[in-house]
Parts: sequence; structure tokens; C-alpha cells
Amino acid sequence: MDETLEIPGPSGRALRRALRAHWPEYLMEAALLALLLLALCVINAAVEYPASPIRQALADPALRRLVRGLAIGLVAIALVYSPWGQQSGAHLNPAITLTFFRLRKVWPWDALCYILAQFLGAGAGALVATLALRGALMGAPTSYAATAPGMSGPLVAFVAECLIAFLSMLVVLLVSNTRALARSTGLFSGALIATYILLESPLSGASLNPARSFAAALLAQLWPALWVYFLAPPLGMLSAAQVYLWIRGDQGVICAKLHHQNDKRCIFRCGYRARELASK
Repeated sequence: MDETLEIPGPSGRALRRALRAHWPEYLMEAALLALLLLALCVINAAVEYPASPIRQALADPALRRLVRGLAIGLVAIALVYSPWGQQSGAHLNPAITLTFFRLRKVWPWDALCYILAQFLGAGAGALVATLALRGALMGAPTSYAATAPGMSGPLVAFVAECLIAFLSMLVVLLVSNTRALARSTGLFSGALIATYILLESPLSGASLNPARSFAAALLAQLWPALWVYFLAPPLGMLSAAQVYLWIRGDQGVICAKLHHQNDKRCIFRCGYRARELASK
């Protein structure tokens, strides 16, 4: 990483330096979350809204989940490999940013600004979707694409969210830090999202993302069990990070980007530059 971009220490001066140096990445992360929420709402309305031709053609709920999963998984992959995703690192999720901060790959003020940007971006995307789709998002079964525990209740939803968050983060760490697979991290992530929506969403809605759940709940005014989506994804991902550290140690995490093999700058505590210099 370029030393001129380093932002040491949690101080007011460090915050000002971070904002001056890294504001493009913050805006990119917010925009990516806005696009993700917009896509989630559009896909949900297209597949679940009773008047939708797709909904009328697909009577089987499992088949509709498959269609939603594939569509949302492809959107996630596209965002990771987009120019903005390549530069910001495409965390798209406060729990992922928090985990990379725990792994000492994200500077403190960058972590804070990323998380704020993610929540603001998610809210903006959900609001745009509401204005664009109007009645198609209001009320069941679409309900602004809000996540809620299934028939098994909040406790089962909490455990399910922890498990899928754990698996997602562990796969990201294993793949992104394996030279032969690193370029495919976004593909693995998208495939997991599609699988969760198909198989796990009846239990919890397959959120994985506090910002995504908060934005949808804010517009739908559906607050019950929101604690599940604020606590379970970070807990699952932080647990995965600890397991990964036991397996490979501190040196096993190279960078906080999901896709690093590009010509975009990196604002994180990046190990790729050190490896490149060492190989010369």
C-alpha cells in the first residue's frame, strides 16, 4: 500500500486525513450498497408481487427462491467485479468491514466511515426502490424485501444467520488468501448467497447484512427481531476470522479486498505490495 495513504491511530487528525484521502472509496461503498438494495427490492417485487407475471408463472415457492437467489447472486458478483467494487474492496456489509478491522487490515477511521457509508447507501437504495416501485413493495409478501424470522422463530433464525455468516466469511478468507483462487472470491460469494436464499431463507430471510436488514425494516416499519440481524452476522463472521487465525495465523490474511488482482488503488493494510517487493 502507498505509504502516503496510511491513516494511523484513532484521532481527529486521522479522521480528517482519512476523509481527504479515502472519500472516493467511502462513496463507492455507499453507492454499491444502494445498488444492491435497489436490485434486491426490484428482484423481490418481480418474483413475489402477486400481480407480477413471474410470480403468476412460478407457483412453487422453492422455484421462486431459486430464481431470486440466482438473480441476487449474479448482482453481488457484478458489484464485486465492477470498477467501484475493485477499488473499495466490495465489502457491501458492515459485518465484513468489522471482521477485516478485527483482522487488522482496515484502519479504524476507514472502518467507521465504511460502516456509516454502508448504512446510508442501503437506506438510499431502499428509498429509491420504494419511490420507483411504489405499491409493489408495500405489504406482504414483498414488504420492502424486509428480513424476518421464519415459522421456527427468532432463536432458530439467529443460529441460522450465525452459521451462514460464519461459512461466508470463512470461504472469503480461504479463497481470497489462496493465490490460485483469489480472483474467484466474488464468484464463491455470489454462489453462497444464491444457495442461502434457496435453502436457508425460510429460516431467517438469509440477510447476512445488518445494513440491508435495517434499511428494509426502516421503510417497512417491521422491527420485530431486528436484533437477530444486528448480532448474528457480525458474531458469525468474527468467529470465522478467529478460526481462520487458528489455522493460518496473522500472516495468512493478505488484504481486506475481495478482489485485489486489478489496477485500482488499495487503502487497506495491504500485504500484496510487500509480497511484490519481496519477490523482486
